[in-house]
Amino acid sequence: MKRSTVPILVSVGLVGALALTGCGQAGVDGQTSADGRTQLTMWTHSAGNPAELEVYEQIISDFNASQEDYEVVHESFPQGAYNDAIVAAAASGDLPCLLDLDGPIMPNWAWAGYLQPLGLPTELTDTLLPTAVGTWDGEIYSAGYWDAALGIFARQSVLDANGIRIPTTDEPWTADEFGAALSTLKAAGYETPIDIGAEDTGEWWPYAYSPLLQSFGGDLIDRSTMLSADGALNGQDAVAWGEWFQSIFADGYANANGTVGNQEFIDDKVALSYTGVWNGLAAVDAVGDDLLILPPPNFGDGPKIGGGSWQWSISANCNDAEGARQYLEFSFQDKYITEFADKQIVIPATDAAAQASEYFGDDGVLRPFVDFSQEYAVLRPETPAYAVISTTFETAAKDIMNGADVKTTLDRAVAEIDANIASNDGYGF
Repeated sequence: MKRSTVPILVSVGLVGALALTGCGQAGVDGQTSADGRTQLTMWTHSAGNPAELEVYEQIISDFNASQEDYEVVHESFPQGAYNDAIVAAAASGDLPCLLDLDGPIMPNWAWAGYLQPLGLPTELTDTLLPTAVGTWDGEIYSAGYWDAALGIFARQSVLDANGIRIPTTDEPWTADEFGAALSTLKAAGYETPIDIGAEDTGEWWPYAYSPLLQSFGGDLIDRSTMLSADGALNGQDAVAWGEWFQSIFADGYANANGTVGNQEFIDDKVALSYTGVWNGLAAVDAVGDDLLILPPPNFGDGPKIGGGSWQWSISANCNDAEGARQYLEFSFQDKYITEFADKQIVIPATDAAAQASEYFGDDGVLRPFVDFSQEYAVLRPETPAYAVISTTFETAAKDIMNGADVKTTLDRAVAEIDANIASNDGYGF
């Protein structure tokens, strides 16, 4: 997968976005095609990703050929410009009928009135991974074909040579074991024992590091109310996470000076790599049977990884929501989900699609990621405040990495998040 991680939340730049929405739109929602069918416009973030577009184009072609009432017409944007284009189109009333979106931002768009409940049959949504279904205010607003997952890559030969226990899904490393493993590997000659991707930016930070915070017992917000981060992001458990996070850089176990991706591990410059499923095949090709895909450590409250990625929604002003639902139902066939997963190297959203996959079936080389997703995945907070939570957490975690006082930094982050929630009247909570 070429993208560095899960979706990136993009700040709103309306001028550029308005220019985008005026360029090359493939069809107008609600118009009638030459053969009398109602056109349903679709936008995706997939420009520049030919493997992803190939699957979408196949689904659209098959759907258009399967019936005579609707014609789906799609346009693809570069991922970096996509969110801006959606916000601008919503402001001008020009949203497409079907749109894909970053799972964590869905509640904000639903709250803002961009979207309508998906209305898909429960027998369909019940087959999907829980993290592939997006809910807001008790209704399903989005659903996706796949999810991503994180794990730790290692070489069995390296762990065996250094007497380090190989953790399993049922028995992951404890915090003490993980710390001892890093110390042992550094003493064995690895200047930096683990690459945790700290050179990356944006949504990677809450996606990758807030699950570690949650494993300590903290969180990004008090999920019982969704009204405050106080106590969750700056309580005793969160401070313990921050002190540990700061220490792995101070002690030389991790650094922020590598390259985005998994190349440090492939080149054997680091012994461990905390990374995602999208880097799995490259690691298999480079390391072969010596590769281990390990679960994240248990820092006290169980192993955690981030869940929820790109999903599909129907806009609030879709001219024919029934046609959009027909298309989405058609698109969620297992054969398409499998094809998408194997071309993009992401986790199929249904068990049947996973079993048909070259990589994610019971004997597939990337099967551990399916297990991690099923066992450990935690959605980022399903609140319209998440866009602010995401950027605030990234800033705080980077400050902590660079040596800032942990408690002061987390208190400041809590104040910023709570102020945003209060200024928006609690976002409906």
